[in-house]
Amino acid sequence: MGSINMSYLNPKTVTLVGIPGLEHMQFWIGFPFLGVCLVALMGNIFLLIIIPTERSLHQPMYILLAVLAATDLGLCVAIAPKTLAIFWFGFSSMAFDACLTQLFFIHALQGMESGVLLAMAFDRYVAICNPLRHRSILTPLFLVRIIVIVAIRATVLVGILSILLKQLQLFQSVVIVHSYCEHMAVVKLAAEDVHINQSYGLFVAFAILGFDMIFVFISYILIVQAVFQLPQKEARLKAFNTCTAHIFVFLEFYILAFFSFFSHRFGHVSPYAHILLSTIYLLVPPALNPIVYGVKTKEIRRQVDQICILKPDT
Repeated sequence: MGSINMSYLNPKTVTLVGIPGLEHMQFWIGFPFLGVCLVALMGNIFLLIIIPTERSLHQPMYILLAVLAATDLGLCVAIAPKTLAIFWFGFSSMAFDACLTQLFFIHALQGMESGVLLAMAFDRYVAICNPLRHRSILTPLFLVRIIVIVAIRATVLVGILSILLKQLQLFQSVVIVHSYCEHMAVVKLAAEDVHINQSYGLFVAFAILGFDMIFVFISYILIVQAVFQLPQKEARLKAFNTCTAHIFVFLEFYILAFFSFFSHRFGHVSPYAHILLSTIYLLVPPALNPIVYGVKTKEIRRQVDQICILKPDT
């Protein structure tokens, strides 16, 4: 048996490459990356200011939108500082425990975002298919329970991912070919049996993303059926209009999520393309969500105008 490099036995630190093959361009890539992060931060902060203060937005859909905004803010905070430190200053070293902490927050917040999108799809289903019972079904207590369940599900399932990674002791490398700590990127470093980690990672992905996507899809099928049964064209257009923002956000999140997930495990995508796409998957939805809902919601547009436009004194 060959000698073991003891520096890879219970490593204290890991090294994040950033974007392999594009190291010479990372400094410049950091600027559009920062731009997307700033758009996401500003947009979601606006939502978290506007929704609690505007009484007309104290409805289930917008309460869930506020939770989605808080989740998106958390994703930006979990990813952006370290990634920009790698791109601009070459600070690639990271404590192994800090890497696992970042991994936990990124994947847990992803899971929470998926659960909130499912809750929003259910809200639209009840609002269109059973409008007379909308207020009686989606009560404040019911919303709190949904949010708590979504948070607990993501925390427990992703927490076990981190615990299983912490049990690994022998690593063939401490260089993570990524711009942030991601589950499979860390698993691939291990020099011991990782079948449990891989299998449980698949289970978590399908228990959260797969489960939610199926039921969101079913919800919108039922919504479309109900809309086409409406007698008046104007009513059908109005019903569709209330769902367009949700459909766009749903498609962007799940298409990018599953492309990133499958390309990491089964695909033959070049490393730099995969990492760019996985970063886009995490940061573009938080940047686009406030824009999409802001454009589609006149109350939000009006409040943004009041915040951004200084009106002259009368």
